Amino acid sequence: MTDTPANDTPVTLEYDATGLLCPLPVLRANRKLRELPPGGLLTVRATDPAAEADFPAYCRQTGHELVSTAREGEVLVFVIRKR
Repeated sequence: MTDTPANDTPVTLEYDATGLLCPLPVLRANRKLRELPPGGLLTVRATDPAAEADFPAYCRQTGHELVSTAREGEVLVFVIRKR
């Protein structure tokens, strides 16, 4: 049994944008974010090199929080918290 109430855990989704080229990774991530409540987390995996600049710019423009950015080999992994 856990002491953490279930409603403290953010809703999370994942989106695999590997193989897609700009602007599709950001456009499809935006669509997935619409499915989340405020505070929800979206993890996006992308291989487009432009995504490295596109996702931080997207978050600055929309007010969503870029929680983390990582690289796993050729795959960029972004975690975004919906505002």
